[in-house]
Amino acid sequence: MLAHDATGRQPLLHDAVAALRAPTQVWSRPSGSMSQPIDGVYVSDVRIASAFRVLVDGAEPEPIATLEDGADRIRFTSLLRGLDAHGADPDVRLWVDRRVRGDGVDHTLRIESRLPRPAMVELVVELQAELTPVDVVKTGRASTPAVVHAAPGGAAWGDDGVSVELRAEGAFVASADGLLRVSWTVDIPAAGSVERTFAVDARDRLAVVATPSAPAPWTAPDLDGADDRLQRWVARALDDLDALRLTRVGSTDEFFGAGAPWFFTLFGRDSIWAARLLLPVDLAMTHGTLRTLATLQGVQSTPATAEQPGKIIHEVRRATLELPDEGVELPPHYYGTVDATPLWVCLLADARERGLSDADTEELLPALEAALAWMRDFGDSDGDGLLEYVDESGRGLSNQGWKDSGDSVQWRDGTLARGPIALAEVQAYAYEAATRGADLLEQFGRDGTEWRTWAARLADRFREVFWVSDAEGRYPAIALDADKRAVDSLTSNIGHLLGTGLLDAEESRLVADRLVSPRLDAGFGIRTLATGSGGYWPLSYHGGSIWAHDTAIAIRGLHRDGYTAEARTLSEGLLRAAVAFDYRMPELHGGDASGDVTRPVPYPAACRPQAWSAAAAIVVLDALS
Repeated sequence: MLAHDATGRQPLLHDAVAALRAPTQVWSRPSGSMSQPIDGVYVSDVRIASAFRVLVDGAEPEPIATLEDGADRIRFTSLLRGLDAHGADPDVRLWVDRRVRGDGVDHTLRIESRLPRPAMVELVVELQAELTPVDVVKTGRASTPAVVHAAPGGAAWGDDGVSVELRAEGAFVASADGLLRVSWTVDIPAAGSVERTFAVDARDRLAVVATPSAPAPWTAPDLDGADDRLQRWVARALDDLDALRLTRVGSTDEFFGAGAPWFFTLFGRDSIWAARLLLPVDLAMTHGTLRTLATLQGVQSTPATAEQPGKIIHEVRRATLELPDEGVELPPHYYGTVDATPLWVCLLADARERGLSDADTEELLPALEAALAWMRDFGDSDGDGLLEYVDESGRGLSNQGWKDSGDSVQWRDGTLARGPIALAEVQAYAYEAATRGADLLEQFGRDGTEWRTWAARLADRFREVFWVSDAEGRYPAIALDADKRAVDSLTSNIGHLLGTGLLDAEESRLVADRLVSPRLDAGFGIRTLATGSGGYWPLSYHGGSIWAHDTAIAIRGLHRDGYTAEARTLSEGLLRAAVAFDYRMPELHGGDASGDVTRPVPYPAACRPQAWSAAAAIVVLDALS
């Protein structure tokens, strides 16, 4: 039987443990067993196995410890008290050592005994073979068992895309409805130990991403004298980022997969921000990200995929992503993002400042010019000097900024805004892209005048229409709606305006003050939506929760604009949250105030590790140094 019955709900993740080496990930209980909807072995966006458990003489071991030795290795320790002598001391224990690689997972089962006598036991591993697309898992739809071909010492299953092989030397392997039973008869020596191993290998002929062959390109920063908590966070973050590295199939250019389990592939916005936040430590991932996205830059107008000339892609998948409950059907190459294109230009400018060579920069200038032209010709679809978005396909994302859930853009009273939508932070990205893009063009003898003029017009327009007021004074609205009205909710989006050059000194001060005010700053980071708003809820995905990368972007902007005290305040909040999550910062967490809860409440469906959440550690390191 399968690991779970379909519920029609997205699986919860908060109490699961994950080991990964992109594009493979393994989710389980802290005991190592797999029994909940998320649990299983995934390779290249397909779950290939689930319902894992170990039996010794028909009994399940009693778990006592989970040791996360690295992003790609976890050891689970359990007791075998059915074999013990009398007394309180445990005499026999089982270690399950799980090591994940890019094309599968290896397990070593080790029974250790201090008993003065030998013992013979039956050691059994049960595993459900399946071939379930990740979007089916995400929506809670039913999985289907795979047809398995079992043989002594192994088994195989697959379809037109994925082929899987289980190898278990010396084991008897049987299968019924895809449920594999791998068994050994083992002799445990007196005061000794015995090991058995099995491996699951997978190959996907439809794969679009692959594991890099080279080690991580960065060198860990000097942490001597740093807060011990910060040292631990940075070390774990870099380990997770190493495990999230990917290349496109056939390429050596590296980028970060956005996050596990749902976004284990190239995402334009996410991969750009992760590389950008990590840039103080590493330039190579930035260069690889720039090149990868330039290769996929739009060349034609296709409403079904949202592709447009010069546009940077949103995501790449092995197959169409279907989310029927949301009315979403995204093609394998999907361009539905309004912010990735200006962010790509900003990343190129950052890379140049960090030492990207003349030759490497010049190679990317055609992509730069195409990206700037997209902002003018397509991003500003109605010619009002601002960038806006709308889903033309009817099956794409209704919101196409980083807050891409259906209820992320709302008025102060909780009413949803009607699109096309012009987001505040996107205007800041576009302003920075145009001004710094002009600098890059002029460095190589090209004319940047048009883009300086374009940016100045955008800044004037932003100042005219985006600023609103409440009892506490002025602040930027989250967006303009279809009628060009300023959507007046107070949100974390304003933090992304800092450091871009869009705001003057007085405006920057107003934003900085708002970011550290109690309505936004929860003490564990910045809330996505301020308390007192009609739609606020601390566990709303984009309506009151806290995202580490979102707060990190604000910290980065505060630091750039000279608000070091505010940057430190928010950094300390993120650091407190990192401790609570054992230094693996999730995609998001609850927005409850630190005065009300002793630790942040998990958002139960949050991905982890998430590349831009991990990279937030580097921003905090910089702010607290």
